[in-house]
Parts: sequence; C-alpha cells; structure tokens
Amino acid sequence: MFFTEDIGIDLGTASVLVFRKGKGIVLHEPSVVAINKETGRIIAVGEEARKMLGRTPGHIVAVRPLKEGVIADYDTTERMLSYFIKKIVGKRLFFKPRVIVCIPTGATDVEERAVRQATLSSGARQAFIIEEPLAAALGAGINIAEPTGNMVVDIGGGTSDVAVLSLGGIVCNNSLRVGGDKFDEAIIRYIRREYNLMIGDRTAEEIKINIGTAYVTDKNRNNTMEVRGRDLLSGLPKTITITSEESFNAMQETIEAVIDEVKKVLEITPPELAADIVNNGIVMTGGGSLLNGMDILLSRETNLPVHVAEDAISCVAIGTGKALNEMGVLIRNKFLGGKRFF
Repeated sequence: MFFTEDIGIDLGTASVLVFRKGKGIVLHEPSVVAINKETGRIIAVGEEARKMLGRTPGHIVAVRPLKEGVIADYDTTERMLSYFIKKIVGKRLFFKPRVIVCIPTGATDVEERAVRQATLSSGARQAFIIEEPLAAALGAGINIAEPTGNMVVDIGGGTSDVAVLSLGGIVCNNSLRVGGDKFDEAIIRYIRREYNLMIGDRTAEEIKINIGTAYVTDKNRNNTMEVRGRDLLSGLPKTITITSEESFNAMQETIEAVIDEVKKVLEITPPELAADIVNNGIVMTGGGSLLNGMDILLSRETNLPVHVAEDAISCVAIGTGKALNEMGVLIRNKFLGGKRFF
C-alpha cells in the first residue's frame, strides 16, 4: 500500500508521459499550459492547451514551460506537474508518491535541482533523477547490467542524447540541444525564405509528420502537402504546395547536427565496446527517431545496423516504470546514484 502510487515521468519539451507503477503509461499530454495573464489562473493544461497555441485572445497566453529539455519557466512547470500528478493519483492521496523524472545527460546541476524541487513542490514524497539514455535503454528492453556495449540515440522534442552503456552505467555520452522542435523551426524558416509565407509551429509539425524525410528516395521525393499561412508581402492568407524533398532541404542542417553528434560519441567509445556496437547496432528512441528515413540515414553514415525501438515515443517513460520496479536494486548499485540521486 505504501509504495502503490510510485510514478515515473518523462518530462519532455514537447510532451509529458507518466508511468504509474502496476498500470503502465496512464498519461500522455503535450507540455503546454494556457494561462490568464490578468489573473494568473491556469485555463487549460496539456492537449486542451495545445489547441490554443497561436489562437488565444490577448489576455490568454499558451506557453511551453520547458525548453531544450530543461525548465524555462519554473512556476508554470511546477503547476503543470502538480496538475498531472493530481490527475493521476487523486487529490486525497494519503501517501504522497515517489517520483522518478528523466533529464538530458547535458543538464547542469542547477537544472537538475530545479527539476527535483519542482517535482517535490508538485506533491512528490521523494524525487529521483534518471538520465534519459539510461531510461530509454531500459524501455527498449536492453539489459543494461551486462558487460556489453550498447548505443542509444534518444531524439526528443528539445534534446538529442547519445550514449554508450555498459554494466548499468553510461560510459560515454553527448547531449545536443537539438530535437523535434528544431526540425519544426527549420521548416518555418525555409518556407518563410523560399515562399515569403509565415506558418505556425503546429503547421510545421504537421509537415514534418506527414511528408518530412531525412532520406530522399525516388519513391518519396515527390510526396506533397498543401500548406496554408500568411503571405508576408500582401498580408493575406495563402496556400502553397511543398514536397518531401523540400522538407529534407529545410531540415538537412539540423539532421546533420544529430548525425555528427553520434559520430563524435563513436570516436570516443572504447574499442571493446565499439566492437559490441558493431554486433548489437544502434537503438533509436524518442519521437524524432520516427522521422521518415532517419534510421536509414544514420545506418549509412555510420556503417552500423540501426534499430528503431518498438514504442519509440514511450520508451523513456516505460524505462522509468522499469526503474520503479527495480528502484531498490538501482539505488543499492548507484545506478540511480551519485549526483543524480536525491
């Protein structure tokens, strides 16, 4: 009874996923909060708030309190977390839950403390911090306790984490503050530059999901999509048609930044572990790994087999759930230890 309400949170830039012990993933909502600027009252949280992005009247603002994988607006993040925790465990919970929260490997000590404090202030009894590649590996079904090298590439909304794991820990890693949001921004800039058309974040995301590609082939080159926005010259609404090849041209520089980061980690990987990665391949997780052709491009650039995890978007949250089940072992062996254990 005392431990039944433990939860794991994938606190992402684009979305929040919550894993409840014994029940699996019970919440998947966008990391968006709509606030009345005049009163400070929260109007909506999650999907309901996301629908308001770019469409609110002057006294209401829809904001993303997390940026590049870390807290940008502490108070709003705390209120958002409090809302989600109460939604999951109820308002009359006698025992407050223990909570595991994921953070990027590149997070600073100050950013870690902000996440921990926000979690505690939101109603957690204890707050544990786990690095995203470690949680992603657990969620992807990798046995992290074995003395074998495994590489995980987690491409989220705000960050891309690349890590080589062995014996339950991270041997070498790099964190790049580039993710799905940067892909969207690149598409917005491209359409503005090439067509003098202003589009919003939601439209850019739809382009990325529907026709976006990281690897152009004869089959997908001419996939098209109608895009509506505001003409910057006339100020009037306008519709254009763009292709998958154009989406690649828009995102190419950002995609190459992620590929280069993977190569940098491979360059500093110990030889024995590098040999294991040749056999095991690279495991990709996170929503960014679902970009069409991303796995093919990474495989061609590294000459290694690349596998996209079965449930790539939920991998990190599922990993926090597995960490909850093994919390005693993880703490005892300091896998949830060192400076990242609170």
